[in-house]
Amino acid sequence: MTKLDFKVLNAKKDIETVLGKTENYTGVRLPYQYAARNKVVGVFLREVLVGGYIIVTTPEFRTLMFVPNDTLKNSKLASKDQYDMMEVNGLWIGPSLKTPIMQGKVWAHLIKDIFLSKKKYVLLMRDSRNKSMERFLGMANPVALYDGPPMLMAGDNSHKNIQVSFTTRWSIVLNSYKYIAEIRNRIKRANQFEKHRSFNGGTESARTV
Repeated sequence: MTKLDFKVLNAKKDIETVLGKTENYTGVRLPYQYAARNKVVGVFLREVLVGGYIIVTTPEFRTLMFVPNDTLKNSKLASKDQYDMMEVNGLWIGPSLKTPIMQGKVWAHLIKDIFLSKKKYVLLMRDSRNKSMERFLGMANPVALYDGPPMLMAGDNSHKNIQVSFTTRWSIVLNSYKYIAEIRNRIKRANQFEKHRSFNGGTESARTV
């Protein structure tokens, strides 16, 4: 199986490339300075960038910036120390990673980085319309903070509607078996699809002989 390489990127041109790809796949352009002061991870297949994400371990968190102040003050997170928090941003997995196993390797590496951050709380944000991401994030039993239009400042852009939630580092780790089960189910469905397609193709060929 082809090996994926995960690299922490520091050069400006490499970070800009990741941000450009992130914008292509998510529709959101993250600021360079925000990315540069945090951990930018690029996923490479045969030296080609095919995925990426950003690990943020110190305030200010963009996830919380987009939540209305009153909502945040009344949330379960209000009394928590922000230095006990981290966020994942700019996650994208390109179409080159076609198989569930390859996609699963990205998720496994991300979970490892979350665990090694040693932060108690993990902030999560997604496009409210992205049901696939909702399923994956939901496996960590997150607590919902906000679902609605983001509170944007001048020069910022985001999705029209976002869902912001948080969970704990240990909740992600302890529920990692759910991600493994999901990958196995995807592999099973992919194999069934291939068998079905091969069967239909064989049937159609036989009819034309």
